[in-house]
Parts: sequence; C-alpha cells; structure tokens
Amino acid sequence: MSDMYGEQIRSYRVRLGLTQKQVADEMEVTPGYISNVENGRTGMSLRMLIYYARLMGMTLDELVGDLEPSYQAVALDHALMSEIGKLKESDRKKLLEMLRIWNA
Repeated sequence: MSDMYGEQIRSYRVRLGLTQKQVADEMEVTPGYISNVENGRTGMSLRMLIYYARLMGMTLDELVGDLEPSYQAVALDHALMSEIGKLKESDRKKLLEMLRIWNA
C-alpha cells in the first residue's frame, strides 16, 4: 500500500466530523497514533485497517481500493457483488437483463 495514504485517512475522519481523539477511542489507540498515521509517520496494520474501515462505514475492500490504486478494480468488483447480493432475486434478474442489453 502506498506510504502516502495519511491524507486520505484524515479526509475520511474529517468527512464524518470526527476528531482524532474520537477515532482513537473507538480504535482503542492513542490520538498520537492517529496523528502519526495521518501525517505519514506510521502505517496501519491489517487489524487497524479493518477497524478503521468499520468505523468509517465502509468495507476493507473499499478502503484499500481508495488507498491503493492497483487494487481499485478488485475493490470495485467486490463492492458491486456486495450490492447485487442485497437485491431481491427478481431485481437481480432485471439487472442482468439490463447489463446484457447494455453490453450488446
């Protein structure tokens, strides 16, 4: 993952109106740790990335896809499959028909 994702991590937090302390409390780390991540001085472990994604209301795939350009296509595929899985069977059939028309 890129070493330069601290600013994106910060932007998620700011977008939700959370302070570093609030995020730190939820993740059971210090505000200094969050500051170090946001300023690019340290990276998050996989476990911390999972906690952070949950806190931000996104999947780990979505978070990593946003942070790592080489993973974006995979993350997009996973996000699509997740949303499709939430549809009723009748709606999935309609979506399939639409996709077949679109790709014709």
